[in-house]
Amino acid sequence: MTPSETQALKQRCTRWVSGFATRSFAEELETVAAWARANEVSADIYGEGGAVELLEQRVAGLLGKPAAVFMPSGVMAQLIALRLHADEKRLPRFGMHATCHLATEEEQAFSQLMNLHATVLGQPHRTLTRGDLAQPAEALAAVVLELPARVIGGQSPPWDELAAIKEWAATSGTRLHLDGARLWEAAAWYGKRYDEIVAGVDTVYVSTYKGLGGFSGALLAGEARVMAEARVWRRRMGGTIYQLAPLAASAACRLDERLALMPRLFERTVQVVEALSQVAGLRINPAAPHANMFHVHMDGDVQRLVAARNEIADTDGLWLFNAARETGSPGRAVSEIYVGDNLLALSDEVVVDAFQRLIARSNRV
Repeated sequence: MTPSETQALKQRCTRWVSGFATRSFAEELETVAAWARANEVSADIYGEGGAVELLEQRVAGLLGKPAAVFMPSGVMAQLIALRLHADEKRLPRFGMHATCHLATEEEQAFSQLMNLHATVLGQPHRTLTRGDLAQPAEALAAVVLELPARVIGGQSPPWDELAAIKEWAATSGTRLHLDGARLWEAAAWYGKRYDEIVAGVDTVYVSTYKGLGGFSGALLAGEARVMAEARVWRRRMGGTIYQLAPLAASAACRLDERLALMPRLFERTVQVVEALSQVAGLRINPAAPHANMFHVHMDGDVQRLVAARNEIADTDGLWLFNAARETGSPGRAVSEIYVGDNLLALSDEVVVDAFQRLIARSNRV
């Protein structure tokens, strides 16, 4: 099937395992307009005032940081943070995990645009540890810590390990930048407030569209002086467009609702992971989830698994997973499951039965 045909099949389904329920673009616009009208929220002008300022102040408060700056993308937010840390330390080198978004998804923008150099830390299959930070022979201006780490199934370091990393950064004078694209999803596992999680972190980036469901965008938070410099860099990089309010408002209008839902989504994740762990041919990573997301490793060829998924979607109207990729082990594929409100409407029995049939169909001769 072509990508467009696959998308059409997904849209014809009436039930989905992963993600949040989708609405039409027109419905989304109507929701944002109704919220702006009810709360008398105005537009910004070049990133100042209105919905943008409202969201910046709200998120800065949640994170316990003096200031936050709205950015059109997380890529821009993180590049700016690393540029500022490098300038402050007069050292163009930072440390990152092998699965860091800057390493895998951004076409080496940190070197091509910012003239920065990266040192890879830790092991690809697990989160960074305090011990990993003693590896580099060269000094680092900053270290990027992703929490939770998407590529390894949404894992986060244990609380004591996170505290040790923060202590090392403070003692060594190395800046700590948190890739918190999915930070909203991390609090339930830790049982901590957002400001407690990011305390001791110099800068933190959070997404406004992944967990919050906005159209697009991100926020960078930290000390007021640093965020003032970040605004300058946002303009330099073309991110201070005439109006950012539509992006900011689309996240602000459901911020409280989505954050309040996160603990329930984590509870549902724990339940479904326990159920799926009993299915022959499936392995879940991590075995005990750290957030409302996980990876399901499936026995079978990728193409056959996708074909079986499509059969179930066509006959049952149930969409099991999005993309699947090879794991490097023969006859094994992996897909990411993000637990949103879609899974709240499905029982464990329905999900287990569907995955059992998926494995059986993909392995039939």
